[in-house]
Amino acid sequence: MSVLVGLDVGTGGARAVAVDESGGVVAEASSGYPLHSPRPGWTEQDPADWWEGAEEALGRVAAEVGEVAGIGLTGQMHGSVFLDSSDEVIRPALLWNDQRTGPQCDRITRAVGEERLISIAGNPALTGFQAPKVVWLRDEEPENFGRVARVLLPKDYVRLRLTGEYATDASDAAGTLLLDVRKREWSGEILDALEIPYEWMPRVHEGPESTGALREGVAAEIGLPSGIPVAAGGGDNAAAAVGTGIVGPGLVSSSVGTSGVLFAHTREFNPDPSGRLHAFCHAVPGAYHLMGVTLSAGGSLSWWRETVGGDYDELVEAASEVSPGSEGLVFLPYLSGERTPHLDPDARGAFFGLTARHGAAHMTRAVMEGVVFSLRDALEIMRELGVPVEDVRATGGGARSALWRGLQADVYGTPVRRTVADEGPAYGAALLAGLASGTYADVDEASSVVELREEVTEPDPERSKTYAEYYEVYRSLYPATRSAMSRLTELAAGSAG
Repeated sequence: MSVLVGLDVGTGGARAVAVDESGGVVAEASSGYPLHSPRPGWTEQDPADWWEGAEEALGRVAAEVGEVAGIGLTGQMHGSVFLDSSDEVIRPALLWNDQRTGPQCDRITRAVGEERLISIAGNPALTGFQAPKVVWLRDEEPENFGRVARVLLPKDYVRLRLTGEYATDASDAAGTLLLDVRKREWSGEILDALEIPYEWMPRVHEGPESTGALREGVAAEIGLPSGIPVAAGGGDNAAAAVGTGIVGPGLVSSSVGTSGVLFAHTREFNPDPSGRLHAFCHAVPGAYHLMGVTLSAGGSLSWWRETVGGDYDELVEAASEVSPGSEGLVFLPYLSGERTPHLDPDARGAFFGLTARHGAAHMTRAVMEGVVFSLRDALEIMRELGVPVEDVRATGGGARSALWRGLQADVYGTPVRRTVADEGPAYGAALLAGLASGTYADVDEASSVVELREEVTEPDPERSKTYAEYYEVYRSLYPATRSAMSRLTELAAGSAG
């Protein structure tokens, strides 16, 4: 029996998942790689590490399965891979959570116009997006800029190595700030305004489309036959949505991974006029989605674990014994600045309400609660915009934790469901490969294999009431401390320079 393989070029590593036609996971493999932060607020990775991780993960999966019908790609969004005319990487890639491009964002807004930018690209100019990274390279590294012949997103660099094709998909391209999201093609108006050559950009496909075939030499190295179709795939969140069945109105996914994402399917392109939510193309052909992003979700808990030491499971178990609200302690998870709803690269994390009574368990729970409060910010905006929220599905690493699921149900005030397969974006990418290979006829057939677990995490009315009160305190803290955060950012930059 043939299988479908999804490859996720993530921030922490590459992950490959093999799925049979009925949706069952038959093999999976991961390979980690480093994240570099050469200055405060800067995050970079070497694309060669992505390729090495992808080869290892694909090779390990290939060794466990039989015939492979297709490969689908997904990965971290927004990153910038700069290639020269020989397809050599010019410098380390700037990532989605890199915050160095504030001045460039201001210039982009002036060049295009704030309202016009949102009406075309669905989003304001934000530091994480690809367009300001291109402008930054021109401003700060003109010699490198002069060598640029192509600009690719992370997963699309791996695609180039797999197939030899310059291609992307509409959902990932929508995160560049260079796409006309309504038309699902590159915006000549924005490219011209920013003086970015059109020929630098890859061809845009719909998620289920084939973008080429696995090259013979690469296939031999990985242990797969050449000629396998490689689907366009999707940005990590859009692919994850396919993998959790978020392919129709009223369906929302809540993901706690390195970043946190609240994702709602929409049939029409209807961007938030204030830009607090992202409006992107879906990996579903012709569809769109609204998305709220917390830059440091599981990343906040990872930072906390690394800071205090100890085992992750032991920390979470101790936190589960602490009462809701962590006895008056609130955490702001703005460790990498923040997207939704503040759009502020200078936002900083903080504990509020510390007393001598608080210990590591209280602080662990406060970190987790603060992350879910930040996701509720996005949910409240969706409700404000009239987006139906009928079914919330937990995804990402947080879906595997009873405490994470319980916090989401209680803070959102809605039941939270979980899929049988907790494989995240790679699983959705595999389903998209099924469309590219002809295994499935359409997205509905592909998503029909997504199974939900019988268990449903229901909100507890008393805990939800408590969290509603704490959430109001949480919401008050950012505006009360914004100027101090900005000043601390300035001081830190001065000391680093």
